[in-house]
Amino acid sequence: MISQRTIDIIFETARVEEVVGDFVVLKRAGSSMKGLSPFGNEKTPSFVVSPVKQIWKDFSSGKGGNVVTFLMEVEQFTYPEALRWLAKRYNIEIEEDAEASMEQKQEEKERESLFTLTEFAKKFFINQLHNSEEGNLIGLSYFRERGYTKEIIEKFELGYSPKQWDVFAEYALKNGYTKELLEESGLVNFKEDNKKYDKFRERVMFPIYSFSGRALGFGGRILQNNVKAPKYLNSPENMIYHKSKTLYGLFQAKQHITKKDHCFLVEGYTDVLSLYQAGVQNVVASSGTALTVEQIRLIKRLTENITVMYDGDSAGIKASFRGIDMILEQELNVKVLLLPEGEDPDSFAKKHSATEIEEYIKDNATDFIRFKVNVLLDEAKDDPIKKAALIREIVKSISLIPNIIKREVYVTETSKLLQIREEVLFKELAQLQKSGDKYHENTNDNFSEGKSKNKPTISVVSPTKEIVNVQQTVEDEIIKLIFQYGDLEVDLKNENNELYKTTVIQEIISQFDENELRLSNPLYQSILDDVKIGLEKDELRTGTYFSRLTSSEIVNLASEMMLEKHSLSENWTLKQGIHIRKREEFVSKDLFDVLLRYIILYIDNLIKDLMNQTKNPEIKAEETSQILQQIMHFTGLKNILNQHLNRVI
Repeated sequence: MISQRTIDIIFETARVEEVVGDFVVLKRAGSSMKGLSPFGNEKTPSFVVSPVKQIWKDFSSGKGGNVVTFLMEVEQFTYPEALRWLAKRYNIEIEEDAEASMEQKQEEKERESLFTLTEFAKKFFINQLHNSEEGNLIGLSYFRERGYTKEIIEKFELGYSPKQWDVFAEYALKNGYTKELLEESGLVNFKEDNKKYDKFRERVMFPIYSFSGRALGFGGRILQNNVKAPKYLNSPENMIYHKSKTLYGLFQAKQHITKKDHCFLVEGYTDVLSLYQAGVQNVVASSGTALTVEQIRLIKRLTENITVMYDGDSAGIKASFRGIDMILEQELNVKVLLLPEGEDPDSFAKKHSATEIEEYIKDNATDFIRFKVNVLLDEAKDDPIKKAALIREIVKSISLIPNIIKREVYVTETSKLLQIREEVLFKELAQLQKSGDKYHENTNDNFSEGKSKNKPTISVVSPTKEIVNVQQTVEDEIIKLIFQYGDLEVDLKNENNELYKTTVIQEIISQFDENELRLSNPLYQSILDDVKIGLEKDELRTGTYFSRLTSSEIVNLASEMMLEKHSLSENWTLKQGIHIRKREEFVSKDLFDVLLRYIILYIDNLIKDLMNQTKNPEIKAEETSQILQQIMHFTGLKNILNQHLNRVI
């Protein structure tokens, strides 16, 4: 676990404008910098970076945060992966928190050794492809014959393993890699007589990467047709390579998948290469293996929309049904694209331009229901028994969808396609549930998945009229003052009209404690509690503090509160001589204003509660009288505060 000291050094050293600048072209806009969103297609820049506050905000997608969360979004790193990436970039030595056990240290050492060896092997295969006569004549010629450009060969770091039995084994042993490590990696096999041979000899090599870009293993394709060896060979499972948890091309495609909010799923290495070269860059492959839940979840980290590409082979189509059901079960939206007869993604991509491919996808991609109905109807013909089985098969797929609204939409669609009453299909769903078949009775669907339940709420009355939650708006202002100006010293007056100095945070905490106030938004109250803890430790926890936390919800909120989409140009003063007063000059008034408003709202809620108590028939007359006196007292106090507020305004 990375120590807090190291995390602090990373945040102090890393510059958000430098890191973001590696992915987005930024231009100066006053004290901030602006660029086009990396998460979507836009013509007007709405992506804002603040070098001063070390945060960013994408106003087109609503995403925002610090330098670490940017890498988590754009590169799909985990929090520790993003920290390690930054540490490597800025040459920061990582300090671990707890002392690892001997077993943990040994395991980590073995893992790192495997990573190092795999990287070493990758460079060896690349060198053989480009700089050896055999590699040029066999490997490079093969890739060129397949139509792959120099850019694609380099982008995917393709290589070649020589024909000689043990050329890589000898090279690795001479460079200090042990026999045990070479065996563990699956790159070299050793016989009992200590003879050795390279597992991937005489094959073109396709490196397989982790989500963050580390080489895990290889796929190798043999080029001879007159041998009994398998056409494709993959690295065996080991400490770093798990076939079921990797997707070929994901590392190269992940930014494109995020930007397009869509992923194409194919079967083989060459399918990925050809489509990527043709301009369809949001594509990954299951590498010829049956699709797994882990692979689907990797895609889900990037998008909820998948189109599965198949050739016209009927056996392959039938085998795809299980994969489609698994995708549905993981709550993704799936479409199916059948290519023309005799074509696979590789051959189809080579024969068509990017525009033609896009047009074909647009015209021929179909939802899984239509796909499955068409395939099974063709098989069932006019056989009523087979047709009944077909219906049950379709309903079983629909039952896998967790979202109840989507299920109902698909039931309606199936009813139209098969000309069967919806009631019959819903009864079948119920029977599947009773019989124990997979069926999600999940009526508590997360319609706002990915959005905070604690965000400000607006009740929609009509398409043209909205009722704003006033209390939430005031609470927004309180948190914004803490984040933006929490450590700012302000001049205020007490009840005796005497001036005193305090900070924004100290005044807010003081007023809340004195009046026993709490924020109605749970997230905001948790932030306020954290601020209070900081104050007890003589810390003023402003937006900078919260923008460095591990909670993506709070980090995103901090960037939202601390950055404005538009700012006034300094040219008003520099060129026009017009002084534009900054908000810092009004903070004292804003602070007094927002706190007074919140106390008035609090009193207003008290009055409403007391009024409701008077309607309780169980309350006696004398108790009602006391409650009415309290109402009069708070009403009078509210009026006084309102008058004071109006005078200030």
